[in-house]
Amino acid sequence: MELGNLSPAKGSTHSANFRKGRGHGSGNGKTAGYGHKGQKARSGAPRIGFEGGQMPLYRRIPKRGFKNINSKKIVTLNVSQLDKYYNDGDTVQPEDLIERKIIHDTYDGLKILGNGEITKKLTVKAHAFSASAKEKIEAAGGKAEVI
Repeated sequence: MELGNLSPAKGSTHSANFRKGRGHGSGNGKTAGYGHKGQKARSGAPRIGFEGGQMPLYRRIPKRGFKNINSKKIVTLNVSQLDKYYNDGDTVQPEDLIERKIIHDTYDGLKILGNGEITKKLTVKAHAFSASAKEKIEAAGGKAEVI
């Protein structure tokens, strides 16, 4: 016997479309599996997280941080990485970077940063460039074009 072979005993569970509270003959009539009286037997039983009037845990714990709904996810790429993945005279575009799996396709903008050296003449198309990246690309004989 292995964990993958375990299953409930025959007759101990009901299917998902089992109809509760449909008479004694159904095997789950009268109280429909809710027992007799008590809070959990009634309609409108307490919501998830309710602690009987005690201050619930989610309200006792201090809250931290802030999630800005207007923030943009900017993917950054260094000129040294462009030098590594591209040949002389190539055009670098965000679609090509996604195709080569250098960056993921879930982003709002692509910014080229100036870390490292670039020796190849590339035409780079991105949403933004740092001043040093633009300078290094143009010094190598390439072009930095803002999309």
